[in-house]
Amino acid sequence: MRALFLLVLAAPLTAQAPVVTPFQEAKVRSLFRVQLPCLGCHELEGDGGRNAPSLTTVAARRNAAYIRAIIEDPQRIVPGAAMPRTPMPQATREAVIRYLTRNASGGAPPPTRTLAVYGRNLPPSGLYNRWCASCHGHSGSADGPDAKYLPVPPAVHHDAVRMGARSDDALFDVIAGGGAVMGKSARMPAFGSTLTPTEIRSLVGHIRNLCACVGPGWSRSGSGR
Repeated sequence: MRALFLLVLAAPLTAQAPVVTPFQEAKVRSLFRVQLPCLGCHELEGDGGRNAPSLTTVAARRNAAYIRAIIEDPQRIVPGAAMPRTPMPQATREAVIRYLTRNASGGAPPPTRTLAVYGRNLPPSGLYNRWCASCHGHSGSADGPDAKYLPVPPAVHHDAVRMGARSDDALFDVIAGGGAVMGKSARMPAFGSTLTPTEIRSLVGHIRNLCACVGPGWSRSGSGR
């Protein structure tokens, strides 16, 4: 009888969602503003892009299971959506999920799908239009719909002088690893967990076509250095 009483007493406690304290909320909002790339496309409390669904109201539109699933691996939930999987420490990912789901209902997880039949084998221009144009613009003029909401203007990819000063390896690294790892804006996402190396090299080649330029001499094969 005593064991049954303890079990009944504990049940409501284990069923409750974790409480997100005001400090934890402020910490996650700070992560969104200065460290994570999410606000490059999404809006949160008036800050961030407008080309993707708002994070301010996500809990009113989606249940907690969906929010977790789309953060953990967007392409398995919405194949082909222009949302890469963002690398982050597991503790940070959990903090973000708790913050965004704090007012969300429960519910079953969404079905998972495969990207293998959707979105692969795009030409370089198609890759660029899907993954880059919302900030950099279709012609590389930094005039995409989210560009005006960024705290740091996106790179102008048709600028031969500036792009000519960057090696192909540097362009590859910023696409794969995101802006923060290259000392640039954290709102430039990392695509290395979503795109293949071949696709990233295709994007580098397309940027070279937009700028009609090549990288610096020291970075090219046969330069003698």
